[in-house]
Formats: sequence, C-alpha cells, structure tokens
Amino acid sequence: MKLHNAIFELNSNVVSIGGETAYDSNGNEVTYDKAAVQAYINANAYKYKRAAEYPSIPDQLDLLYHGGMDAWKTAIQAVKDKYPKG
Repeated sequence: MKLHNAIFELNSNVVSIGGETAYDSNGNEVTYDKAAVQAYINANAYKYKRAAEYPSIPDQLDLLYHGGMDAWKTAIQAVKDKYPKG
C-alpha cells in the first residue's frame, strides 16, 4: 500500500495500479521513477509507523473523557517522539 500511495502522490496521471505497474486513464502503462518513489516512501515512513501505533479513535476519546486533554496529549506525543519526522 505504501508503494501505491507514493506512486499516486508523485504521478498525477496514474489512475490505477496493478502490482508495481501503473496505468493512466486510457489503460496505458505509465513509467515512473522508482528511485523517487522509494525516496518518498523513506521520507514518509514515520507517518505509517505513527498511524499503526496511535490508539484507536474510540480509545483516544475514552482517554480524553477519563484523563483529560493532558493525558491525551501525553499519549499522542509519546508516539510522535518514538517516530519523529525526517
């Protein structure tokens, strides 16, 4: 999925992807820069790691209700600190 996200982000003419092959709206294969796609994935890896580790929305709401804003901020900041940008 990360590969597909990167291809879509870097190539506005891509409308579908099968495996590692990208296609335009006419079904023609689109050639893309694999090194640029990998660089995009590497640069944005922290986002995927954070998303996998953040508490679910129901758990976050429960934390807000029972622990308040400071408890919620502490939980979120712990994940951000573990996976910093860049």
